[in-house]
Amino acid sequence: MTKLPVAVVQAAPIPLDFAGGIDKAVHLARAAVESGAKVVAFGETFLGGYPLWLDEAPGAALWDHPGSKALHAIMLEQAVVANDERLLPLQELADASGAIISIGAHERVRRSLVNNQMTFRPGLPVLDHRKLVPTHGERLIWARGDGSTLGVHQAEWGRVGSLICWEHWMPLARAAMHNLGEDVHVAAWPTVRESYAIASRHYAMEGRCFVLAAGLVQKRDDLFDGLERVGGDAAALELLEAIPAEVLNRGGSLIAAPDTRVIVQAGEGEETLFAELDLTEIATGLTSLDTDGHYARPDVFELTVDTQAKDGVEWLS
Repeated sequence: MTKLPVAVVQAAPIPLDFAGGIDKAVHLARAAVESGAKVVAFGETFLGGYPLWLDEAPGAALWDHPGSKALHAIMLEQAVVANDERLLPLQELADASGAIISIGAHERVRRSLVNNQMTFRPGLPVLDHRKLVPTHGERLIWARGDGSTLGVHQAEWGRVGSLICWEHWMPLARAAMHNLGEDVHVAAWPTVRESYAIASRHYAMEGRCFVLAAGLVQKRDDLFDGLERVGGDAAALELLEAIPAEVLNRGGSLIAAPDTRVIVQAGEGEETLFAELDLTEIATGLTSLDTDGHYARPDVFELTVDTQAKDGVEWLS
C-alpha cells in the first residue's frame, strides 16, 4: 500500500462524562471509517475532555480548593481503566474495519490519573502511550508515564505512533520515536494553536513522516453540560463558573507531510479532516535527511531508553 487514507476528527468532547464521550467517539470514528479512513486520530483527552479549569479558573491551584478536589474525584470515578469494557465498541470498530483509531483519555492507574493516548488496533490489544511529563498546571491532575508506553504499531503499510502535546518539545522523546521509524505520527493536542502547528510540522520534517495533528473544540458551556451529566457538584460548578472565556479550545487540526507542507487544515469548529497520504514521499525525503541514520552521529551522541514499567513497588513471594 502506497496510498493511505487517513482522518483527523476535530470535535467537542463531552467533559467528565466518559460513557457519553465514548458513544460520541464511536459515532464519529465510524463515520470516518465508512468514508475510507484507515487511520483515525482524535485529540488529547477526548474521552473526559481537557481539564480546562487548570489553566482558566482563578484559584484552581490553591491548596485544598474544594472545586478542584470535587472535579478530581469525578475524574477518578469516571476515568477509563485497563481492559475497560466501555471501550469495547472502539475495539470492535477497529477489528471490523481494519482501521487504526488513536484517541486520548484520562486513565486511572491504581488511584492516580494519567493522560493516555490509546491506539486501537485490529485484532490486537490497545497500544498505550502515557504522557511522560504533564505540562505546568497539568501536574495537579496527572501522574507521569514511563518508558514502557513508548512504542509504535506495525501495520501492513508501515508504523504509527503518537506523542502528546508538549512531548513534541522533548528532544530525546522525539529521537526515541524517530528511532522506531514512524511512517504516520499522531500529535495529540488540546488545540492546535500556531506554536503547536509549528511543532507538528517540524516533527514531520525531522522524523520524515506524516503527522496527524489532532485538536479539540471546547467551550465553557461544555463543562457545565458535562458536570450536569455526572450529577453535578456545587463546589465544582463554582470553580467552573469562574472561567472567563467562552471558546477555550479552537481546533486548528492539520495533516502535515514529511516536507512540512500542510496537506489540509481545519478551522475552529467541529469537522473531520480527510487526506490520502502518498507514503512514497517518506523514502524520497530520506534522501537528504534521516535523523536516525545517515544524518546522525552515534559516535558523538548516544541515547538510552528504559522501557521497563516503573510501578514503584515490587512484591516478592
